[in-house]
Amino acid sequence: MPDVLGFFGDAANWAGPTGIPTRLAEHLWICLLAVAAATAIGLPVGLYIGHTGRFANLAINLANIGRAVPSYALMVAVLPIALTLAPTIGYDPAFGLTFLPIFLAMTLLAIPPILVGAYAGLREVDRDLIEAGRGMGMQERQILRRIEIPIATPILIGGFRTATLQVIATATIGAILSYGGLGRFIIDGIARSESGMLFAGAVLVTVLALVVDAVLAVVQRIVTPKALRGGGGMRPPEQMDETVVDPGMLGVPVRS
Repeated sequence: MPDVLGFFGDAANWAGPTGIPTRLAEHLWICLLAVAAATAIGLPVGLYIGHTGRFANLAINLANIGRAVPSYALMVAVLPIALTLAPTIGYDPAFGLTFLPIFLAMTLLAIPPILVGAYAGLREVDRDLIEAGRGMGMQERQILRRIEIPIATPILIGGFRTATLQVIATATIGAILSYGGLGRFIIDGIARSESGMLFAGAVLVTVLALVVDAVLAVVQRIVTPKALRGGGGMRPPEQMDETVVDPGMLGVPVRS
C-alpha cells in the first residue's frame, strides 16, 4: 500500500507523455473508437435480426464464437497480418504493431454483446404491441423506431455496457504489444519489479471501469421509458391503471 500511495503522490507520474493523464487519454481514445466501430457493425445487424427474425441463428452462433476467443489470441492473430500489410498499403509498421491489432481485437470482442443485446431486446417486445402498430397502419420502420427500440432500451443498453467493460479490460493487455494506455503501468511495473506502479495501474483500470459503468447505468435509466423503469420492466397489471401501456408514450398514434 505505501508503494501505491507513493506512486500516486509522485508529481512526476502526473505529467509528461508517460503520466497518468496521458495514459488515461490513450486508454479512453482507443476504447471509444473500438466501441463506436462495434456499434456501427453490431447494432444494425442486431436490430435487423431482432425485428425480422431472419438469420438469427447464424448471427447469434457467430457472436458466441467471437465471445469464446481470448482477447490476446485475437491480437496475436491480427498482428502478423497488420505488419505484412504495412508496406503494401503504405502505413507506418509501428501503427500495425501498436494500434491496429488492439483496435481490431477490441472491436471484434465488442460486437457480440451489442448484437445479442439488440436482438434479445427486440425479441422480448410483446408481439401484441407490434401487431397493434401494424393494425394502425404503421410501417415496419416506424414499428422498429417507435415501439420496439424504446421498449428494448434497457436490454440494448445492457449489451452496450457489457461491451464497453470488455473493451476497457482488453485495452489494458494491449500494452503487451507496446501500446500505451493504463495497461502500460502494469506491464512496466512487472518489467521493472516496481510493485507500486503495478498495483497503481490495476487500481486505475478498476476505477475507470467502475466510473464508466456507473455513467452508463445513469444513461440507461434516463433513456428508458418511464413505464419500464423500476423492477426491470412494466408493473404488474394489478398495480397499474386500466391502461397497461400508454401508446402515446411509445410514440404510437392513438385513435379515438
